[in-house]
Amino acid sequence: MLHYTSTFSSFSTDDIEKAHEFYSETLGLNVIKDEMGILTLHLADGARAIIYPKGENHQPATFTVLNFEVDNIEASVDQLIDAGIVFEQYTGKLQTDEKGIFRGEGPLIAWCKDNAGNILSIIEADDT
Repeated sequence: MLHYTSTFSSFSTDDIEKAHEFYSETLGLNVIKDEMGILTLHLADGARAIIYPKGENHQPATFTVLNFEVDNIEASVDQLIDAGIVFEQYTGKLQTDEKGIFRGEGPLIAWCKDNAGNILSIIEADDT
């Protein structure tokens, strides 16, 4: 059995400085850069995620790498649009509205990309 003390996720970027700017200034997260150029995102509830530089070999994730749970998706999406975030527009089973919010079966959710093309989501908390 695995015995561990904590967990974190990680993903890459092609430009660590742009990632630092995006996550700290655009999203307003607490971001620490270490001496090796690795970013640590300090998230709610003590969670953290690591972003590491991969340069020209970086391939954006084709899946959601980070989910931000919010109380009010409408207000959060509007605030991020005002900050310059462009939300993805999907058709078919994941049809999104003009703001980029999926309102089908399941939680309200909107997807956007970071500076390196990694997919992030804003998802409304389920109060049940």
